[in-house]
Amino acid sequence: MKKLLFITCLLITTIGFSQEDWGNVNKNTVTLKEIAPVWPGCEGKSGAGIDACFKQKLAQHIGKNFKYPAEAYKKNDQGKVVVVFYVTEEGTVDVKSVTGGSELLQNEAKRNILAMPKMAKSGMMGGKPRAIKYTVPITFKTGK
Repeated sequence: MKKLLFITCLLITTIGFSQEDWGNVNKNTVTLKEIAPVWPGCEGKSGAGIDACFKQKLAQHIGKNFKYPAEAYKKNDQGKVVVVFYVTEEGTVDVKSVTGGSELLQNEAKRNILAMPKMAKSGMMGGKPRAIKYTVPITFKTGK
């Protein structure tokens, strides 16, 4: 009996430690937690740190790779462009839509997002790799 009790306790402890925080079950509702992709250089972070690091690296990337199209600048072409994209299960970027602004501004915004590096690790949901959706507004102002 003591052996059976010991084995049962050991199994329960092992199962408890092997679980990851993927979501919650509340009555008949199951909520899965979405985990952001890991941007190169953000490895070693966990939870909210991964998401915060991703957002910081994305903002840095957009700023560093930003090029105002010369023709659009000459025309004083300004506006807000919204890019909707997914970071796929493979960690690459897939742009779904680009709206707002002129075609020149849209093309530049899309080029900038597509220049993102491959992620160190894909996003997760429910413990499985999952494409994660992002919506990024980019405002173009000439300053003229």
